[in-house]
Amino acid sequence: MEWTLRPAKTADMEIIAELRATVMRPDLERLGRFDPHRVRQRLRDSFSAEHTSVIETDGDFAGCVTLRPAEGGHWLEHFYLAPRWQGRGLGSAVLGSLLERTDAEGAAVRLDVLRGSAARRLYERHGFTVEDADPVDVFMVRAPGAGRPRAEAGQPRGAGQHLGVAGSRQVPLGRCRGAR
Repeated sequence: MEWTLRPAKTADMEIIAELRATVMRPDLERLGRFDPHRVRQRLRDSFSAEHTSVIETDGDFAGCVTLRPAEGGHWLEHFYLAPRWQGRGLGSAVLGSLLERTDAEGAAVRLDVLRGSAARRLYERHGFTVEDADPVDVFMVRAPGAGRPRAEAGQPRGAGQHLGVAGSRQVPLGRCRGAR
């Protein structure tokens, strides 16, 4: 599967809000915190097209990610993949590409993930460690260059490399395991 990141537009906000509601629903229900209006509104209230990229696979919408500048580095936010693209290596490929950029800057990356979310394993494989936690969220940080993920079984290290950073916007094109 081929993938790209393109700069988000304001017009992308509603499809991203819907994706957020879809992918976060199981974890929010498990935590007793799902509200169909609130889950969408929180995205709308914090949406920043300037710092958000839309993930496309073979030209189709597959997800999004926000990498927002913050004191001491960046905040990784709103990293959502459509369910049909989860578990196929796309999230790891996109995250690896973003972390190559932040490593080159010497910047730390912070994020929060819902307690019990399967996404935490992805972040840990990429070198994130727990910085703090509360009853709902786990706050994680990754120092520059920390924890490079091991190659997938049958995939040599370096497979899935991505090309390019244009200015401060990512425009990688990559391949990752999965749908063929």
